[in-house]
Amino acid sequence: MSKLPDLEGLAVFAKVVELRSFAAAADDLAMSKATVSKAVTRLEERLGARLFNRTSRRLALTDAGQSLVERATRVLAEAQEAEEEASSQSSAPRGLVRMAVPMSFGVDSLAPVLPDFFAAYPDVSIDLHLSDATVDLVGMGFDLALRVATLPDSSLVARRLRAVKRHVVASPAYWDEHGRPMHPASLAEHRGLTYGHQAAPETWRFQKGGEEASVRPKSVIRANNGDVLVPSLVAGVGVAVLPDFIVGAAVADGRLEEILTDWTASPIALHLVMPPGGPRPARVEALASYLTKALGGK
Repeated sequence: MSKLPDLEGLAVFAKVVELRSFAAAADDLAMSKATVSKAVTRLEERLGARLFNRTSRRLALTDAGQSLVERATRVLAEAQEAEEEASSQSSAPRGLVRMAVPMSFGVDSLAPVLPDFFAAYPDVSIDLHLSDATVDLVGMGFDLALRVATLPDSSLVARRLRAVKRHVVASPAYWDEHGRPMHPASLAEHRGLTYGHQAAPETWRFQKGGEEASVRPKSVIRANNGDVLVPSLVAGVGVAVLPDFIVGAAVADGRLEEILTDWTASPIALHLVMPPGGPRPARVEALASYLTKALGGK
C-alpha cells in the first residue's frame, strides 16, 4: 500500500516559497525555524530531489521545486479553504441535519413548529426520517432523534423534554355496550387494539398512588403505528391505550371517551436523543435548542 502524501511538508514548502524565507514561514505558521527546515528536508528526501538552492543571502527554487510549487500552493490553499468552510459551518447554523422522529408525533406535533425554525435559520435544511421504529442513530448517520418512550440506559445523549400522557379510550358506543371498567383488571375482558413499538405491547400497566396493576386484553389488532388504530376505535371495535398526540383530538370532540382517569398508564416521555461525542455543529445545536423550547415543558 502506498504511503499517504506528506501534506504538511507540501504546505510548509508552499509557505516558504510564498514568503521567500524559512524564518518568515516559521513566524507565519507559528513553528520554529528548525521545524520548518525539517519539514522541507523530509519532503526532499521523500521526493529524492532538492527543492531549494540555499545560500546565506538567497533562496532559489531548483527545477524540481519549480515543478512542484504550483501544486503545493494549491494543496495549501484548498486545505485553508476546507478549514475555513468547516469552521464557518460549526460556528454559524448552516447545512443539513438528519433527524429521526416517530411518524404520528412528527405529523401531529413536530410539523407545526418547523416553519418557525426555518424562518429563524434559513441556511439550515432537515432530512426528516419518519418511522415508529427505533433507528440506530450512529449506524445510520443521524444527528438527532425525538423518541416517545421510557428510554433504556445507553451511550446516547438524551434530553427529557416533557411527560407524555396516555389515555384508555374507546368509543362511547363501545363503553355503552360493554360497560365502563372501574379497575384496570377489568380490561382483560375487553377487545384490545395494541401499539407494537413498546415493551410488552400486549400487557398494559397502570399505577395509582402505591397500587400497580397489569392486564392483557384480548388483542384484536397489533400495529406498528398508532394512527391506524383510531378509525377502528371510533367504530367501536375495541379499547386502546394511546398518547395525547394520537387520540387527543378524538377525545376532545367526543368520538372517543377516556376512562380510568384516576389511574396512570406506565409513564413515558418525549426525549431528544443525540449520538455521543462533541462538539456538535452549530446547525445541530440550533435545532436541538429550538425543539427543546418548542416541544418541551408542556
